[in-house]
Amino acid sequence: MARIDGRKPTELRPVTLTPHCNSFAEGSCLIVCGETKVLCTASVEERTPFHVPYGTGWVTAEYSMLPRANRERSRRDIDKLKLSSRSAEIQRLIGRSFRSVIDLKRLGQRTITIDCDVLQGDGGTRTASVTGGFVAMTLACRYLMDQGVLTRMPVKSFLAGVSAGIVDDEPLLDLCYEEDSRAMVDLNCVMTDGGELVELQATGEQRPFTLHEQQELLRLCGMGVKQLIAMERDVLGRLDT
Repeated sequence: MARIDGRKPTELRPVTLTPHCNSFAEGSCLIVCGETKVLCTASVEERTPFHVPYGTGWVTAEYSMLPRANRERSRRDIDKLKLSSRSAEIQRLIGRSFRSVIDLKRLGQRTITIDCDVLQGDGGTRTASVTGGFVAMTLACRYLMDQGVLTRMPVKSFLAGVSAGIVDDEPLLDLCYEEDSRAMVDLNCVMTDGGELVELQATGEQRPFTLHEQQELLRLCGMGVKQLIAMERDVLGRLDT
């Protein structure tokens, strides 16, 4: 099938990672995936939540879409006096993803909060938040090392997220909104640079799907994550420096 933007089934949207886009945050990155734009900032606090063991750090995330990130204005969560269930689910996914690749003991008794604010949403905002947020988190850890607060990099592996789906019975990588809105099957995937799965969310939107189809979508995601991590390496260099 011909895709809306002319891409091949195995092709990512154009992606850019702009680090240090916020002058005040310890780490920041603006990620642009096609028409999706997410501002990710990482902030460090010298304290941890009460449930975290003494001497151990914590990494968490918050996710929000600006009112005109979509085609129509949406109300802010604060205006509704509660966090939307979608935002809550996504930010838990993002936080879990980051904690899977960081040594919390090496981080020490401090918290890194990654804020992922969607400036413009055109599909794949949660996976873009994982990729851009990883860059912001790693830059914050490098800032702590430069300040002499940390002696060793706590981030253990590279991490990125991407989506895939089945549209008109054809598996496609990195769905834009128009494709996602009519996808028969939708899959979000977070993986490490070693090809290990961290998060996998797959849903039959219009029909069930087979194990073979799931594996094909995972293969596409693996290709996409490999490219995204190569971009992260261009920005961050080696993790042990």
